[in-house]
Amino acid sequence: MQVTGAPLLEAGLGVGHVGERLVAGPLPMESSRAQPEEATWDPLPVGSPPAGGAKGVGLHKLALGTWNVTSLVGKEPELVHEVEKFRWRMWQGIQAITDYKPNNSSPTVMDTTFLNELNTFYARFEKDDKDTATRTPLPADHQPITLSSTAVYTALSRINPRKAAGPDGIPGRVLRACAEQLAGIFTDIFNLSLAHAVVPSCFKATTIVPVPKHSRPTCLNDYCPVALTPIIMKCFERLVLAHLKDCLPTTLDPHQFAYRSNRSIDDAVSIALHSVLTHLDNTNTYARLLFADFSSAFNTVVPSKLITKLGDLGINPSLCNWTLDFLTDRPQHVRSGHSRSTTITLSTGVPQGCVLSPFLYSLFTHDCRPVHGSNSIIKFADDTTVIGLISNNDETAYREEVERLTTWCANNNLVLNTSKTKELIVDFRKARGGTQDPIHINGMAVERVSSFKFLGTHISEDLSWTTNTSSIIKKAHQRLFFLRTLRKNQLSSAVLVNFYHCAIESILTNCMSVWYGSCTIAEHKALQRVVKTAQRITRTTLPAIGDVQRKRCLHRARSILKDSSHPAHRLFSLLPSGRRYRTLRTRTSRLRNSFFPRAVSLLNSC
Repeated sequence: MQVTGAPLLEAGLGVGHVGERLVAGPLPMESSRAQPEEATWDPLPVGSPPAGGAKGVGLHKLALGTWNVTSLVGKEPELVHEVEKFRWRMWQGIQAITDYKPNNSSPTVMDTTFLNELNTFYARFEKDDKDTATRTPLPADHQPITLSSTAVYTALSRINPRKAAGPDGIPGRVLRACAEQLAGIFTDIFNLSLAHAVVPSCFKATTIVPVPKHSRPTCLNDYCPVALTPIIMKCFERLVLAHLKDCLPTTLDPHQFAYRSNRSIDDAVSIALHSVLTHLDNTNTYARLLFADFSSAFNTVVPSKLITKLGDLGINPSLCNWTLDFLTDRPQHVRSGHSRSTTITLSTGVPQGCVLSPFLYSLFTHDCRPVHGSNSIIKFADDTTVIGLISNNDETAYREEVERLTTWCANNNLVLNTSKTKELIVDFRKARGGTQDPIHINGMAVERVSSFKFLGTHISEDLSWTTNTSSIIKKAHQRLFFLRTLRKNQLSSAVLVNFYHCAIESILTNCMSVWYGSCTIAEHKALQRVVKTAQRITRTTLPAIGDVQRKRCLHRARSILKDSSHPAHRLFSLLPSGRRYRTLRTRTSRLRNSFFPRAVSLLNSC
């Protein structure tokens, strides 16, 4: 049986069943390392076989319709691999055409002396008077966790081959290609490591590549450290992470929204705003929001304190000991081109670039909770926000909460950066009773701002969304330039629509369940004008921004309903009939148009 029809090849990429997956699938939104003039993407003329050896020719034949379908039996993994490879090649082509996120800075030549200074600077949080970290004693009948070869094989086969290699120099494509042969060997190594609670030093090594934050760096702090760790250790960490998550109690801080299933930035922002808006519906009330900023929070974690907290959470004792060894005596050096610094050993902080580090940090801060019912602490990784709901001008509880946070940070070796910590006061009272006194942290007054970018969303003191929508529309118009460039280069409508969804609609809809319902009609029209402009460029019909918002709002509400541990689950209460949800009580349009009241209304209207 032959494949019939006359499939089209566009830019050397097969259409038909293979091409549909190429065009319809999401484009990876990662910036390419190649410069536009160095791009290796070369569109193939129609009828020319793509590069890639026999597999590439086979894919080309399938696209042309000259391959026997029966020969595809059992070759789906190879075919999918080719599809993914050509999809990435298409994205490289789009980047070359549009000059998308170019890296115009020329590489800086660094000698060994400067690299040693950078290495010392990155290790500046290393404590000289280290707390003595002792291993947790194990009971006689204790059994360490073990990993199966199937789980190890799955982890190896899912390695991203484009990830940079770590200090060991072993590329991900080698580990992935040899997953079947290496799975048994690494299973034995991983299980020995877990049984003895010892991580090999070569697994813990870190190479730091300094990347300039500006075109002309002037000091050491102008270089951002990009940490490269062994890829095989990342696989090991993912397997350990799964066991850690299974051990966690259900009482874990519900207001930590990072690194947990069915939690997102949208949840963190919407719950923070809902608590503020609900409080402001009462008379003689206002709210103060303190956006705390930590100085290199990940680098200041003390392993001995972390292990104590893991034990308090009921984590497997041998896993606690393994984590302690993982975080101590870590070799680190800085590399630039062919030059590298001397190696130093660190035992403070959770290493950046590791899979486990963000999750371990969230466990380290799980005991940072409010003591007063009128306050709440919203956390997303190291972003921490203290919300004080104040009535009758009594700020005692809020100020005590800020003092307690300052003390907690000092006890846990976290440094509050007062100059970058900001405060927002939301007060709609006509008679405000005078100007509120500023908050002081470590003897320095915290700056009060009229607007703050909270987890990517601009929040203003009057809770209007003008600043936020203006920022979104400005960024969307910048991306429309790329869409026009693709159109001028005669790419198909399917590619243009895919680029719109990935690069433009993703901006318009970022956290939109939080702010869209409270926008003005003029702001709604301004957002929709961006969509209409994209429609003219792509010559296709695109979903209206309001329809997208309603679908996402419903989807988010249904996800919360399925998760009884979600902090917003209690807001969705069924009526005795069991068919409708209880409408949330609102007095002002501000609260009525926010996410949760609108979500309940949408659920009831379905």
